[in-house]
Amino acid sequence: MKLSTRTEGQLQIISVMEDRIDAAVARAFKEAMRDLVEHAPPVVILDLGQVSFIDSSGLGAVVATLKLLPPGSKLSLAGLTPAVDRVFRLTRMDSVFSLFPTMDAAMAGCATA
Repeated sequence: MKLSTRTEGQLQIISVMEDRIDAAVARAFKEAMRDLVEHAPPVVILDLGQVSFIDSSGLGAVVATLKLLPPGSKLSLAGLTPAVDRVFRLTRMDSVFSLFPTMDAAMAGCATA
């Protein structure tokens, strides 16, 4: 599972560098995210701009990431492709995560939150 991370002020941005988060990679995704968010700042933005497919295992891995964050930290999702956005909305996960159409929107929205 290829991920990249950078910190900008109080924001940690983690970009998924794969086109799928599915059953085949969900475990590796969770393990990689565990290491990245162990000492996360108050806001983590997960950039899903390159992800074109997510299944229930992938969705579960993203939810597991939320539970790995330090207390008081928030996980927002950015750059969702239409198919990935549809999965989050159909499963009502848009009530759990803040969804942003672009990284710029996420950074602006999270910086003011």
